[in-house]
Amino acid sequence: MAYRVNNIGLWLDEPEELLGQRAAEKLGVTRSDLASVRVVRSVLDARKKGSPRYIYTLEVEMAPGRKPKQLPPDVGEAPPPPEPLTSVKPPEQWPIIIGTGPAGLFAALGLLERGVKSILIERGREVVARRKDVAKLMRDGTLDPESNMNFGEGGAGAYTDGKLSTRINHPMVRKVIEAFARYGAPDAILVEGKPHIGSDLLPGAVAKLREELIAGGCEVHFGQRVDDLLYKDGRIAGVKLADGRTLESDRVILAPGNSARELYERFAADGRVSVEAKPFALGFRAEHPQTLINGIQYGSAAKNPKLPPADYKLAENLDVDGEVRGVYSFCMCPGGIVVPTPTEDGLQCTNGMSNSRRNARYANAGIVVSVSVADFEREGFHGPLAGLQFQRHWEQKAYELGGGKFFAPAQTIPDYLAGRVKKDPGGTSYRPGLAHVDLNRLFPERLTTSLKQALKTFDRKMRGFISDEGKLIGIESRTSSPVRITRGEDLQSVSCKGLYPAGEGCGYAGGIVSSAIDGLRVAEQIATELA
Repeated sequence: MAYRVNNIGLWLDEPEELLGQRAAEKLGVTRSDLASVRVVRSVLDARKKGSPRYIYTLEVEMAPGRKPKQLPPDVGEAPPPPEPLTSVKPPEQWPIIIGTGPAGLFAALGLLERGVKSILIERGREVVARRKDVAKLMRDGTLDPESNMNFGEGGAGAYTDGKLSTRINHPMVRKVIEAFARYGAPDAILVEGKPHIGSDLLPGAVAKLREELIAGGCEVHFGQRVDDLLYKDGRIAGVKLADGRTLESDRVILAPGNSARELYERFAADGRVSVEAKPFALGFRAEHPQTLINGIQYGSAAKNPKLPPADYKLAENLDVDGEVRGVYSFCMCPGGIVVPTPTEDGLQCTNGMSNSRRNARYANAGIVVSVSVADFEREGFHGPLAGLQFQRHWEQKAYELGGGKFFAPAQTIPDYLAGRVKKDPGGTSYRPGLAHVDLNRLFPERLTTSLKQALKTFDRKMRGFISDEGKLIGIESRTSSPVRITRGEDLQSVSCKGLYPAGEGCGYAGGIVSSAIDGLRVAEQIATELA
């Protein structure tokens, strides 16, 4: 019999060999009564400053004839392995998948596991070649609108960190993480509480996943932008490419990412695909020296070599002028860099990334405030593209404030709070570079007030967060899609049968893992229909 044993703690100076003994004590047996002990999950608990420890979840198997004397509330039977998937009869027309981000790739993988081949269409380049386009953007501000931080194989996550942590509790989370490990990501992601691959290793895993899809018979086409959909008798009939060619299919999975603005505009213009404005969040990237964050989070233990670069997670709900608004940290990158993420000339936006070792000088995170349809309307934007127009408006303002060439407007946190331009923001990881300006010139007053109040609250939780060493870099605006392609319980568009909106770009996920899961769900829905 196997059991899942939770909440086994180890201090930093204690060896992992003690885990089996502590699990046995919790079960009321001896260490020799356990046939095997396997780490399922480990999480760093740094709440007690100066005395961090790791908390483990273990899976233990009892020796023959032995059983626990007690089962505490945090011990239960280990879950059984998943049932093997069975093949279904493939359709006459292969499903077409628009986009090779996590949603598109895992939709193709889920279909292939059921015996269904698919055709994947990607506007950008394959993931390794795409690195050159990303490097040019970071080096001198040269933007390729078809291949950049957002467009290309692997999606936006491929070169912005590769975090596999997620807030959703779904049985497919484990399947996604195991898949990345199978395709070459470090095995450590199988047990880490906050699994992270890194922007240096994730592209290799993505490439191996694509190779498996091709080996299984799927087709993958790069440098092919989908400009429109084809329709027949009220349902999907295929896609039209930018070069004028068409591909026919009665099932199309729409997973283009949250920056596929041309498609959203086409849908809103012709009215055949139902689109609605969706809330999202925007703000800045906060950047601090990593040593400062380590000191804040770990206290006197900050220099312990057994500790990873410290991260943080901050959130606050604030009442500003009778309106409750959330402000929170987003995509925190310990030992990382701030990167430019525009997809159009004249628009400035940023994100963060870190490599697998997380050994860069600075830490960064988005500090963003939630915005709603009411916010869009206050600025004069209405209709299904109101959020997109609102997003684009502030990206344009940020570009102008930065002076062009994707220089980022930036300001120290104390100066931002005081409404002054006094101290130069200083060193940064951001390339092409910073423009020292007053960030109070960005965003409506109600959003600025919310951000400022939250920063003061965050400093009470993390003393030193407001520091001349901390700066805000503008802007963080691609936190999630500003539109939603509405779908029903069958995961098909409510206005166009055979079209399956999926992933973050269509408004149904927020990150690599949740997007991959949404792709798997769509694949399973199609397989169920075929069965």
